[in-house]
Amino acid sequence: MAGGQGVLKRALKLIALLADEIVVAVVLLAVLPSAGLDVPFPVVGLVLGILLIKDVLIAPYVLKGGLEKKPQTGAEALIGREAVVVEDLSPEGLVKLDGELWRAECITGTVKRGERVRVADVKGTKLLVECRGTGGLP
Repeated sequence: MAGGQGVLKRALKLIALLADEIVVAVVLLAVLPSAGLDVPFPVVGLVLGILLIKDVLIAPYVLKGGLEKKPQTGAEALIGREAVVVEDLSPEGLVKLDGELWRAECITGTVKRGERVRVADVKGTKLLVECRGTGGLP
């Protein structure tokens, strides 16, 4: 995602996060008084303060991606990671990822020991990897 789009997306999320405060403020400060119901300012402040505290607590989660984030555990967390070939992949062999040996299969050709590959998928306990020349790695 481009930098400008990321900033715009976070700004829109922040506005959406503050929407309830805006609506409540309009109701308490404009709609109710025009209907003849004056709400004391300390009550308005308390209600808006509680809503703002709620937003401060959940804003980091929402603004940093929340549910859009990739899983941090399990097989899905391995996809996209780099591994080092320990035993030639022609097409199957061994790779090392985070200090652990994995049985791997290169889905884009053969790869020699010492080269880097990218995890494309996980099939049971075997990693399906891509070699450098296929656009998977620079």
